[in-house]
Amino acid sequence: MTANFLIGLREGLEASLIVVLLMAYLIKTGRRHLIPRLWIGVGIAIALSFGFGALLTFGPRGLTFEAQEAIGGGLSIVAVALVTWMVFWMAKTARSLGGELRSQVDKAADGAAWGLVLVAALAVGREGLETALFIWAAAQATGETTLPLLGALLGLVTAAGLGYLLHRGVLKVNLGRFFTWTGVGLIVIAGGVLAYGVHDLQEAGILPGLHNLAFDVSAAIPPSSWYGTLLKGTLNFSPATTWLEAAAWLLYVIPVLTLYIRANRSSTPRAASTISAPAVATQP
Repeated sequence: MTANFLIGLREGLEASLIVVLLMAYLIKTGRRHLIPRLWIGVGIAIALSFGFGALLTFGPRGLTFEAQEAIGGGLSIVAVALVTWMVFWMAKTARSLGGELRSQVDKAADGAAWGLVLVAALAVGREGLETALFIWAAAQATGETTLPLLGALLGLVTAAGLGYLLHRGVLKVNLGRFFTWTGVGLIVIAGGVLAYGVHDLQEAGILPGLHNLAFDVSAAIPPSSWYGTLLKGTLNFSPATTWLEAAAWLLYVIPVLTLYIRANRSSTPRAASTISAPAVATQP
């Protein structure tokens, strides 16, 4: 639940920030009449995200066990690739995000009448599809459905509330620091999802080594215990881990986390110490 709350909070805040930036720019440039089109695009993005999540949840049913495991493992690896790209992309382009969105709004306003619907649907929809895929993969890894979905929903609701406060100018958030630390958390979570994806592929017979365990601490950390459940839910930790799973986790988390920390350190001197969404949104 905690891991999915973090996923929902971060991805939801990214989407909320995009909406805040678009709304602020439309108001500032005297295009308030286009705001309903913005919300239509957001609604389309949300509907597509829910539809994609439903397809992931119910689509594989009726397939053989091996086929389900193969699809689950493959999609888990795709989810890890997307979230990795997302955290590096946000670290690199967060400061120029407002300018990019303003440029897209100008083109949409000068072009097709409903171009802004497409801009909003694509900008928010990308975050929604990434969220749906990663939450699904994390839920598969924990073997639970209700708590991961509840955690993600709470994260999204919290993000929507923060977005509203940012829009009203009530709240100022150090977005650079927020995205940096949540990026670190997501990389660790993604490592667990990757390891579980590898395990799925092993159970499907695509990868070898299903019964070659690197360690088995099930006696010390029973999967049914509260602390075993906590480790599984937050870090996707498996008490019985194969060598290939352990290697995948180490070969992903250590180099990716190192590169991510270096990327954020190198961008720190160029970034402002505190970024407030209303200030970014209302730049001329």
